[in-house]
Amino acid sequence: MTPGTTWALVVETTQGIGQRKHTVARVLAQVEGSREEALAELERQARGYVPEHPGSPRRRRLLRTADGFLLVVEGSWQTFASRFTVGELLADSDAPPAPPPRAREPRVPEPAPAGPPAGPGEPGEPAGPVSGPDEVDEDGVPVRPAWLGRRDLS
Repeated sequence: MTPGTTWALVVETTQGIGQRKHTVARVLAQVEGSREEALAELERQARGYVPEHPGSPRRRRLLRTADGFLLVVEGSWQTFASRFTVGELLADSDAPPAPPPRAREPRVPEPAPAGPPAGPGEPGEPAGPVSGPDEVDEDGVPVRPAWLGRRDLS
């Protein structure tokens, strides 16, 4: 387990009442980092969790277990439980695809012009920006700003 591991924070809680009671599991959140960081977030989630049942809780107990936490809430008529666990996320069919790694091409610096660029109205002045559209770095930012060397901006 590496520090960049993704952890799923899961709650399994009692739903329904009477003979229709059943357990439903859902992922509360995902956490990147160590297992200890995921357990700390899971504890924070468990402490603030308010289950649907019972409607009028009389007693609430949060217990630490070997793999997470157990919340036991006693109501007027029945007791309900919510189990909180942390699990390493190994696969997710609905996860967005990871972007392909970007290959960085080595940039070869272009030779600097012999002198300062020509000012406005002077022969040889470029009509547009000083850097051409193909002179951008890997992020699309111009290598040389368009305003650099323009004498009409002072």
